[in-house]
Amino acid sequence: MRRGELLRELEQGGLPERLEPVYGKDAPSAAYRLRELMLEYGETFPCSDDAETLLFSTPGRTELGGNHTDHQHGHGLAASVNLDTIACVVPNNSQTIRIKSRHHRLAEVDLSDLSVKKEETGNSVSLLRGVAARLTQLGYTMGGFDAYTTTRVLRGSGLSSSAAFEVLTATIMNQLFCGGALSSTELAKVGQYAENVYFGKPCGLMDQMACATGGVIVIDFKDPDNPDLRRVQVDLSRFGHALCIIDTRASHADLTADYAAITQEMRQVAACFGREILRDVSFDQFRESLATVRATCGDRAALRAYHFFRDDQRVLLECDALEKGDFDTFLHHVRQSGRSSFMYLQNVSNYRESRSQPVALLLALAEDLLEGRGACRVHGGGFAGTIQAFVPLDILSSFVAGMEAVAGQGACHVLSFRNVGSVPLVC
Repeated sequence: MRRGELLRELEQGGLPERLEPVYGKDAPSAAYRLRELMLEYGETFPCSDDAETLLFSTPGRTELGGNHTDHQHGHGLAASVNLDTIACVVPNNSQTIRIKSRHHRLAEVDLSDLSVKKEETGNSVSLLRGVAARLTQLGYTMGGFDAYTTTRVLRGSGLSSSAAFEVLTATIMNQLFCGGALSSTELAKVGQYAENVYFGKPCGLMDQMACATGGVIVIDFKDPDNPDLRRVQVDLSRFGHALCIIDTRASHADLTADYAAITQEMRQVAACFGREILRDVSFDQFRESLATVRATCGDRAALRAYHFFRDDQRVLLECDALEKGDFDTFLHHVRQSGRSSFMYLQNVSNYRESRSQPVALLLALAEDLLEGRGACRVHGGGFAGTIQAFVPLDILSSFVAGMEAVAGQGACHVLSFRNVGSVPLVC
């Protein structure tokens, strides 16, 4: 749609047929955000009212079950949430991709050089280059475009702002240069490739799958090239609970090595059995050889393997409980997952900085405020970022107030699930 026409439509609160399936009752406020996005785009990339303009949205995600199980080809339970990253895009008929995110520097990639750049490791420009490189490897011819993005996905929060960005850029390029041919799973794999190879973080695929697909999904990563996915219908309000994500206000920025150590140590345990990943080792084998495992890999690696085996099976129990409408049993498994992450996976506190333990402290506070009801656990990668809580609706207000009295005003976010994944809104 031409820029001038699209701006007028959004100013009048239009495009309900495009926005309501994605945003529901929040469609009017989404129209306001998108118009604001387009105006900011124009300040960065001046263009005429005749410019063909595209709009995109990619949600963040919440992990409901399976903490650090995906990279061992286990199971994961996740959902997309009603916080998203949005993009305004205009093709520029060049061989250069330029993306400007609000409050961030311009990222620019020359399509004539898509090789891995060591100096870009850990930066968003590496994700952009990696997505373009992977789609080129798949046989598609990339072209240049200018994009401006804003996000409500909390950065460093475990809501997967990086996965949302990867999947968003893959969705843009899929629409512009691949004829929309890639499925949500393929878009997720492109994003994972960019993060693994170009960004330098050995993540699994669960985050990208949830951002790309939408809704509540259980994923079996036994074959990571063709993960098995099925949807689970969940209405939290029907169970009398709300989902809260509490921001610890501590950054993930310096924790890549900590995340990588989890993957590496689990693989070290698998190697004791001549395997590459723990999915290919039985729990009975592991138990019988525990003395050898701890002597070879160390106690922390053995504990992290314990977590994988138990949390992997816990995902299936959680899914079964949700499908049966047994929310109390689901909450029981959430609590057990949190306990396992704290004690065995050990991704709640960063022991290099033992005086600072924001995740552990806020978990203690959340348990106190819940008084034996609901459930709480570390959320996502851990060490920093956020915690997750399922809170009974009758104490939601007091819970939010209690958490924010310690974590800070605006730290406790009450979220809902979003049933639509990464999509072009206007194309």
